[in-house]
Amino acid sequence: MNQPAFVRRFRLTATLTIVAVYLLILVGGIVRSTGSGMGCPDWPKCFGQWVPPTEASQLPPNYKEVYTAQRVAKNQRVAGTLQKLGFKQVAADLFAHPTQYIDTDFNATKTWIEYVNRLLGALIGVFIFATVLAAWPFLRRDSLVFWAAFVSFITVGIQGWLGSLVVSTNLLPELVTIHMALALVLVALLEWALVRADKQGLGGESGAGIPKARGLAVVLATAALLTFGQILLGTQVREQIDMIAFGLNYLHREQWIAELGGAFKVHRTFSLVLLLINAYAAWQLYHSRNIRLQRLAVAIMVVIGLEIVAGVVLAYLAVPAAVQPVHLTLGTLLFGLQFLALIRYRQAVKVTRLERYPGVVA
Repeated sequence: MNQPAFVRRFRLTATLTIVAVYLLILVGGIVRSTGSGMGCPDWPKCFGQWVPPTEASQLPPNYKEVYTAQRVAKNQRVAGTLQKLGFKQVAADLFAHPTQYIDTDFNATKTWIEYVNRLLGALIGVFIFATVLAAWPFLRRDSLVFWAAFVSFITVGIQGWLGSLVVSTNLLPELVTIHMALALVLVALLEWALVRADKQGLGGESGAGIPKARGLAVVLATAALLTFGQILLGTQVREQIDMIAFGLNYLHREQWIAELGGAFKVHRTFSLVLLLINAYAAWQLYHSRNIRLQRLAVAIMVVIGLEIVAGVVLAYLAVPAAVQPVHLTLGTLLFGLQFLALIRYRQAVKVTRLERYPGVVA
């Protein structure tokens, strides 16, 4: 069945936005693995310029003190606002954290890695605005699609604001974790809007092939939630690695894993739990005659397999820098596939009910 032009337009822009988000997650992982997070000590400019410098000679002699003072002043304002809103302890923790007082040395390579990261973030802003515009025709036909796109737009704005705080606090661990969580929420919102807009997406396939396993939707939702938690736990592990690496002057990489605490052990063991849950869900999805669900089942198992391999390489081969962003990106991709499988499955179940009971609204 041919879809209206406005549906195709919305699906294209939303898909491009999702792809851009995943590219940003990958680049963000590269930023972390190369230690480039403070390559630009201010935000949104970089060393006070829209196009960053290439040599330290282009900066004033006291640039370290200048940008440290700017960060502290910004954090004072944020902390004051949080205190007025009643978040006194959060405000105290934010302002008292020692990371904001660390001076930032200029490094041209790290500066430009972070600058590319910011450019991609700005590109996502353009894409998400285009997605909202493309969703406008849905306001009268299916308003939930439009509002999901609009909330995604707001989420990107909050992400930008959080990004500025991440910089001003010199990569405060709690803010880095929240930043990652919102990126996953953004992916979920866009996927939901895409599937909602594509109501005929499963209509041409046999509903009789939908898995009959009881509670499969619950299993898929549980898998997605557990992966969400595993990713956030992984960010905690990564923050511990950053602290250990800093303490060892980024030398003796073979010692980093041994220095990690209980969070790493939980993260490593929990991957086996996720493997079992995903294997069961994928097996149920694959034994349907629904092509889309079968493909998602295969994709989920391939990605979780690659994710585990990447984790093993990090744990036993001295945390190779090149594998760190791959590990992060695969984890977020797994979450996206799981959530997509969940909403596709629920949509397929609705199609099945309409086929069997045409007089009943699903």
